[in-house]
Amino acid sequence: MSEKLGFVGLGIMGLPMALNLRRAGFDVAVYNRTTARGDALKAEGAKVCATPKEVAENADIIFTCVSDTPDVEHVIFGASGIIEGAKAGSVVVDMSTISPDATRDFAKKLAAKNIAMLDAPVSGGETGAIAGTLSVMCGGKPDVFARVKPYFEKMGKNIVHVGDNGAGQVAKACNQIVIAVSIEAVAEAMLLAEKCGVDGAKVREALLGGFAASKVLDIHGNRMLTNNYAPGFKAHLHRKDMGIVMDTAAKAGVALPAATLATLNLDAVIKNGDGELDSSAIYKVLKKN
Repeated sequence: MSEKLGFVGLGIMGLPMALNLRRAGFDVAVYNRTTARGDALKAEGAKVCATPKEVAENADIIFTCVSDTPDVEHVIFGASGIIEGAKAGSVVVDMSTISPDATRDFAKKLAAKNIAMLDAPVSGGETGAIAGTLSVMCGGKPDVFARVKPYFEKMGKNIVHVGDNGAGQVAKACNQIVIAVSIEAVAEAMLLAEKCGVDGAKVREALLGGFAASKVLDIHGNRMLTNNYAPGFKAHLHRKDMGIVMDTAAKAGVALPAATLATLNLDAVIKNGDGELDSSAIYKVLKKN
């Protein structure tokens, strides 16, 4: 018998994720600060709630997908938050991208109320959220992961239990390093081709057939060549994630020179007024320099 589900945060990622759960036939109660974001779910038969507390009162497993660490803290522990309505034995599954240290702290506070927590950030963007093909990187107790995995399978295809609480967020930080540094590398390659008078599209085509091939070269490289920076992932959000990376690295005593360079260039994107553009707008920064 399936459990009752809740979903707090119906943004670009959260809305299609919650829709996939509902369309799979599960009972889903939802909340979003902007009430109209719940209309599509209401039309599918989901219960639209007035507060995160009400969601928790109507669910055994409560998913959250909001912007940043303070937002997660607020919807769980703030006024009319999840913790006020969650039953003992329920699970909070945070699918946001936030601080690993804060995640561990949240898990301890919830455990004191006999509420389990998983951190399960995702990669794959809006396209993956709509298609239900996200990569889910999860931290938490193995038995809790096993309990929630059937629901993850309606939202993602690559679902990995990485370790204890916080491990999922560390994995997501690693993911964001690889993407940011790859965007930096592709931007530098496209710039070098241009400055040498060589067709960047042909260079990209050639590289896609060898070891340099990647989704970043394919998708972001095309954005750079066509000057189309409609966001798959906004630069200011990527910069937020890189702030988590830098803070985590500092606490671990790890130097990340390439990630630091990519972060500085994301800062420049935002300074140029392009924070709402895709993070591949790093190419625009390099072309100006």
